Amino acid sequence: MKLFKKKEALMYERPRDASVSQVFKESDINTKISYLVFGFGNIVNKQVVRGLIFLALEIFYLIYLFSFGIHSLGDFITLGTVEQGQVYNEALGIYEYSQGDDSMLCLLYGVITLVLTAGIIFIAFMSAKSSFCTQKRKEKGMPVPTFLDDIRSLKEENLHSLLMALPIVGIICFTIVPLIFMILIAFTNYDHEHQPPGNLFSWVGFSNFSAMFSQGGKLAGTFWPVLTWTLIWAVSATASCYILGLLLAMLINRKGTRGKAFWRFMFVLSVAVPQFVTLLTMRTIFNANGPVNVILRGLGIIGATDSIPFFTNELYAKITIILINIWIGVPYTMLSTTGILQNIPADLYEAAKIDGASAPVIFWKITLPYMVFVMTPNIITSFTGNINSFNVIFLLSGGGPDSLEYYYAGKTDLLVTWLYKLTITQKDYNLGAVIGILVFVILSVLSLITYRRTGSYKDEGAFQ
Repeated sequence: MKLFKKKEALMYERPRDASVSQVFKESDINTKISYLVFGFGNIVNKQVVRGLIFLALEIFYLIYLFSFGIHSLGDFITLGTVEQGQVYNEALGIYEYSQGDDSMLCLLYGVITLVLTAGIIFIAFMSAKSSFCTQKRKEKGMPVPTFLDDIRSLKEENLHSLLMALPIVGIICFTIVPLIFMILIAFTNYDHEHQPPGNLFSWVGFSNFSAMFSQGGKLAGTFWPVLTWTLIWAVSATASCYILGLLLAMLINRKGTRGKAFWRFMFVLSVAVPQFVTLLTMRTIFNANGPVNVILRGLGIIGATDSIPFFTNELYAKITIILINIWIGVPYTMLSTTGILQNIPADLYEAAKIDGASAPVIFWKITLPYMVFVMTPNIITSFTGNINSFNVIFLLSGGGPDSLEYYYAGKTDLLVTWLYKLTITQKDYNLGAVIGILVFVILSVLSLITYRRTGSYKDEGAFQ
C-alpha cells in the first residue's frame, strides 16, 4: 500500500505524467483559469516564481503577437500585396526603387509566428498541468514544492529537462522552422518568374504536384525517367558495392590468404583519399582525350581521331558511373563486413563441413544470411545515401548528356542533382521543394517497408 501511494504521489509530482483528459476533467477552477492566465493556479497555491515564469512567457507572446505577429499572419495568407516599383525622384532627377513586400519574408515570418503559437499552446497546457499537480498534492496533504525545490530537481530527477532544453530550442529554430518553410514553398509559384520583392509569388495549392505527375507535360516527362534512373542507380550501386565488398572481405579473411594486413591497408588507402579528388581524377582519366582513350588509340583499338564517349553517351555514361562507384564503394563495404565475418560462430562452419556442405552451399546458407541479417540497417542506409548521391553524378557527368526532351535535366541526373539544377541554376524553388518532398516520401516508404520485412526487425536474436 505504501509503495502504491508513493507511485501515485510521484505521478502527480511530475507534470509530464498527467494526461490531457485527466487535467481537463479533474482540475479545479484555478487550474482551468491557468489555461488563459498562465501560472494563475501556481500563484494562488503560493508557487509564485513558477507562476510568474509562466505568466511572463504569455506576456512576451502577447506583446509579439499584437506588435508583429498578427501582421505576419496576414502577410502569410496573402504572401504580400505591394510589389517593388520605380518612382521618379524629381529633386535628384533619377528613378528610385519604392519599398515593396517580400513574399519570402512574409512566408518565413508567418511560419515563425505559427511555430511560436504552437509553442505557447503547449506552454498553456504545461501551465495547467503544473497547477493540476499542485492541486492534487494539496488534496493529498503533501507539501507544495517551492522554487528552490524546482531548482534542486533540475540536478536530479529533472536533469534531462535541463540538458535537453537548449538542443530542443536549436532543433526548433534550425530544423523544424526551415523544414516547414521549405515544404510550404512547394505550394507556391516561387520560380524564376516570381522573384521577390520585384515579383511576388502566391499560393497555388497542389498545382506543382499535379504538373509533376500529369501525363504529357514536360515536367512529368522529366520526373518519371529521372525517378526510374535514380532507382536503378540506387539498387545497382548498393547491390554491387555490397556483394563485391563482401566477396573481397571473404577473400582477404580466408585462412590461405597471406599478408592480410597489407591487402586491407591497400584498400583502406583508397578510402583515405577524399572522394571528390577520386571522382575528379576519374573524370579526367575517362574524358575524350584522357589516358584511357589515348591508350586505346595507341593500341589501335579505336581510330586515331576517335574516342569512347564515356560521359557523352547515355548508356556508356550510366555504365561508367556505376563502375567508378564500385571502385569507390567496395573498400567501405570491405571494412564494415570484415569485422562481422570474423564474428560468425566457427562452429556453424565446422558443423556444415562435417555434414558435407560445399563452399557455395556454406556461403548461401550461412555466410550470406548472417551478413544480411546483421547489415540490413546498413544496406538500407546505403540505399538511401545512393538515392541522394550528389557527388558521384555531379562530379563525373554533371548529369549529362543533356537532353532537349527533359526540363533542365540530363540523362544521368538523379532527383537530387535535378533538384540542384532547378534551384541553383533555374531558380525554380517551388519545383525543387516538390522534388524534395517526393524524395522524402519515396525513401521513408521504401525504408520502412523493407526494414519491417527483414529478420533484423522481426527476430533480433535469430543468430545469437
